[in-house]
Amino acid sequence: MSSTTTAATPTSPVALAVGDEMPASEFGPLTRSHIVRYAGAGGDFNPIHHDEEFARSAGMPGVFGMGLLHGGLLGQRLAAWVGLAALRAYRIRFTGQVWPGDVLSFSGTVTDVREQDGERLADLALVVTRQNGDPAIRATAVARVA
Repeated sequence: MSSTTTAATPTSPVALAVGDEMPASEFGPLTRSHIVRYAGAGGDFNPIHHDEEFARSAGMPGVFGMGLLHGGLLGQRLAAWVGLAALRAYRIRFTGQVWPGDVLSFSGTVTDVREQDGERLADLALVVTRQNGDPAIRATAVARVA
């Protein structure tokens, strides 16, 4: 079953301290419909993501989700945690693929709080993990904090 973040997105900087954690959440199981719907929304119609025969001919075991699908889901959860207006940087690195049937877990931790250019900033380490524990994305973010 897919889950979404329902908490209101903060409209002003939130208070964060080293060790604070993003509320844990999950999405899934990922379906081919999720992948195709994202392809339509994002304009990524590479057949490797929706055509089973094409994906297999390219040496893949089957179709798989595009990285920005779960990157966007992580970004949504990040914005719900710290507020979209507070984000100063968001960098993601794809470390694995996601497949139909996967359940994705989203987590994050505050690794540092510092002052820079008159702003109080939190450095965040984020990860998207598949149900088997394999990371699909490792990310960092910087957010303005109260």
